[in-house]
Amino acid sequence: MYSPSDFRKGLPILVDDEPYYVVGYQHFKMGRGGANIRTRLKHIKTGAVIEKVFSPNDVFKPPDIERRKMQYLYTDSGQLAFMDAQTFDQISVPEDNLGDAKWYLLENEEYSVLFLDGQAIAVDLPASVILEVIQTEPAIRGDTVSNVTKPATVQTGLEIRVPPFIKQGDKVKVDTRSGEYLERAN
Repeated sequence: MYSPSDFRKGLPILVDDEPYYVVGYQHFKMGRGGANIRTRLKHIKTGAVIEKVFSPNDVFKPPDIERRKMQYLYTDSGQLAFMDAQTFDQISVPEDNLGDAKWYLLENEEYSVLFLDGQAIAVDLPASVILEVIQTEPAIRGDTVSNVTKPATVQTGLEIRVPPFIKQGDKVKVDTRSGEYLERAN
């Protein structure tokens, strides 16, 4: 059972017996009353986004979601192919179902795929991934002002902002929740 104090982005919950993901949440207090939690919820099956307000005393059950370790194989015509490492069964997941997670998937790596009613709905990503920079501009000499960044494209096609000392071929650690550069990786 979850309460609104447990909310975080991506948390699956049941609201009115329907499965939703928490997309965003904000605590707010009006006048003398108690604090409430304003949320944006995305329906897991349909993708519809709704806004709801909950009190801190509300409780939610998690939906019956199954997790399976699967290997990401490739992308073909907007479909991402995954393979179960134990049974060698392959499934295709539409790119739209995964949202921004597609930018952090590396071929032949294992991920935890979430299933609801036998249908793949999402991929559970680690907090950060290491990606190789495949294209970026060279650093400009004398560009020493603090917090200067430049655009860089990583191997999955994601474009991020990196410090000027990062060059093509470097590996960088990227936060999968925000899509921001964290540090240079070895």
